[in-house]
This record gives sequence, C-alpha cells and structure tokens, in this order.
Amino acid sequence: MIPNRETIERLKETYPEGTRVELVYMSDNYAPPKGTQGTVTYVDDIGSLLINWDNGSRLSVLYGEDMVRIIKPKKG
Repeated sequence: MIPNRETIERLKETYPEGTRVELVYMSDNYAPPKGTQGTVTYVDDIGSLLINWDNGSRLSVLYGEDMVRIIKPKKG
C-alpha cells in the first residue's frame, strides 16, 4: 500500500530525523527482535521509515505493513 502525499507529509512530521522508536512488528524474516530500539534517519517518498537499529540492522519499516512506536525521552 503506497500512501498519498498528505500521509507521507504527516509521517515526515511525526518521525523527523533523530526520532527514537521501538519495533512492535515487522513482516520480514530478517527483522530485528520485537522491542529492538533504533533511530529514524529518513522518511522516503513511499512512506518507509529508514531506521538505524541499535543492533546494527538497517531494515526499513514499511508503511501499512510494519509497526513501531515512538520512545518518549525521559524527563529529568
């Protein structure tokens, strides 16, 4: 599923470069384990989140197929 331009712009606003995320689900045999954390480096023109995972993986999160959640920075 390729999102429309409006959705892609919303993804870029929600996941700017440097956003920390945690993997909830990825439909890839080579996916990092659930709960792996990483840093968003870019949102491409088809809505994929390019992520540098903390375990060294560089697999992208696909819009409409995979799921991550944003990790809120700890206060204090």
